[in-house]
Order: sequence, then C-alpha cells, then structure tokens
Amino acid sequence: MLARTVAVMDLRRRISERNGEFLLFAITPPRQSTPPERAQEIADATLDRLRPLALDGLVLYDIDDESDRNSEQRPFPFLSTMDPADYLTRHLTAWTAPTVVFRVVGKYPEPDLRAWLDAQDPDRALSVFVGASTREKEVAMSLKHAHELRAQVRPQLALGGVAIPERHTRSGDEHLRLLAKQDAGCTFFVTQVVYDVNAAKNTVSDYHVECAARDVDPAPIVFTFTVVGSMKTLEFLTWLGVDVPRWIQNEMKHSDDVLTTSYDQSLSCALDLIAYCRRLGIPFGLNIESVSNRRAEIERAVQLAARLEQELHRPSG
Repeated sequence: MLARTVAVMDLRRRISERNGEFLLFAITPPRQSTPPERAQEIADATLDRLRPLALDGLVLYDIDDESDRNSEQRPFPFLSTMDPADYLTRHLTAWTAPTVVFRVVGKYPEPDLRAWLDAQDPDRALSVFVGASTREKEVAMSLKHAHELRAQVRPQLALGGVAIPERHTRSGDEHLRLLAKQDAGCTFFVTQVVYDVNAAKNTVSDYHVECAARDVDPAPIVFTFTVVGSMKTLEFLTWLGVDVPRWIQNEMKHSDDVLTTSYDQSLSCALDLIAYCRRLGIPFGLNIESVSNRRAEIERAVQLAARLEQELHRPSG
C-alpha cells in the first residue's frame, strides 16, 4: 500500500463540493511495445518516487497522434503507449489513492468506452474526456457523444474537461467552452502545461466573471506544470501547443542549467496562479507532470511537486 504522509479529504468529494487546493501528479504509460515485466519495473519505480509526496491523486494520460493539428515536423517521433486504464489495472495495483484516467474518446468505439465506464468504481476513479485534435479528424466517437454515454452508463463517475489558456488567447471564448462542458457534466478542468501565466490568468478572470453573471459556482481548475531539461523538450512542448513566452525561451536558451531555469519558471507561474485564484475565490488544483523519460527531469518534477505541496492549504479528515 502506498503510504500517505498526511490525511487529506477525498478528492472526489472535494471536487463535488467545489473545494480546491489539491495536488496531482501526472504520468504517461510506457510504450505499447514495453514487455510486461519492464512495465512493472517502471510502475514500481514511479510509485517509489511518489511515495514521499502527499498526493491527492494520480493522473494517467492517454496519448494520441496530433500530427494533423500541427504541420511542423514532430520533434520526437510518435510512439503508441499502453492504454492508461490497462496500465493502472495491471501495473499500478499498489496505488490506493484516486486516479484520473484521461480518455481520448475519438480512439474508442462506443462498445469499448461503454464497457470501460461500466467497470469503473466512482470512489476510486475519475476521468477527463479529450476530444479530437482537429475538427477534420475522423473519430470513432465525438466528445458530445462520450459525455452523453457517461451520463447514461456511469453518471457517478467524476468527469473533467480540458482547459487550454492558449486557445483563449486566440479566440477569447475558452471560458464559455468551460461552462458548456460544465453543462455537459464536467465538474473540474485540467489545463495543458502552463508557462504563459498571463494567458492562464485571463482565462480564469473571464471564467470568474461569467460564472458570477450566470450565478454558477465555478468548478476547480487544475493547472498543469512541468520541467524540461533541454531545448528540444521545450520545442516539443511548443509543438504540442504550449505557449512559452519569448523571454522565458531566451532565459532557457542562454542558461547554463536549463532544468533549473525551467523549474524556477514553473514554480513562479504556480505561485502566481495560486495567489490569483485565492484572491478571486476560484477553486484550483495543481498537477505536476513529467514529459520526459530522463531520470533527472522526472526527479526534478517530483521536487517541484514537493515544493508546491508546501504552498497548499488542505484540510485533514
């Protein structure tokens, strides 16, 4: 059993009660070609690293090829990964806290997603449904249909949606997308990686104003942060659609220690958003992810989670 260093309120209950200040850690399952014994070694090493943290939950990403969204050459080749639900069931059995399982719903025919929903324990699992990377992409199921299916098959399953501050910068309507997802059953949101803190604050601000105008309680927004150890990893983030302000790119490019510079920037962004959300009364969470399989970057991501854990006000019991 994975030890917890503090007692924290149940993640699902805190989300349903519109409470925030929870801490998550996100991982990507190993490559699909990974032998079972090696996948178990990776899972065990991951849990050993996370053991000292007082995490409220684990996030498992579902990876999809997004080459249709970006015509630029992908910095790293796309390699299929293990299904996150399978990885959880087969290799993360020692994890006892809640798990947020991402589902790129366009990859799954209705019978497959229905069967997965039917098998979920709402006290242990949460999910985030992710739609197609472009409107033109052929999918097995639309995001709207997936929301309807979840409401029919497993309405007790806490459902989250994706929030993209960069999209708000371009179109100015991300806050309206969030409210539409709330109407469809979403009770929390998870952002993509944040380096542009102003884009995130603009999204939060407009969401706050619109919630007040509609007399709607805001749902928790979980801000995602990561560290990068090389400019190529940073290039990959930007390929994925993460806006990294030029001044931050310049600092990293000319730094003698890219990993430390990245850590400092992510910490600064997180502290800024913590203070801003508290001032507005927006419930929030923090999600720390590692986008690399390099040991140094993974360990620094764990350090970032440990540092931010100290900043959160979390009731016990």
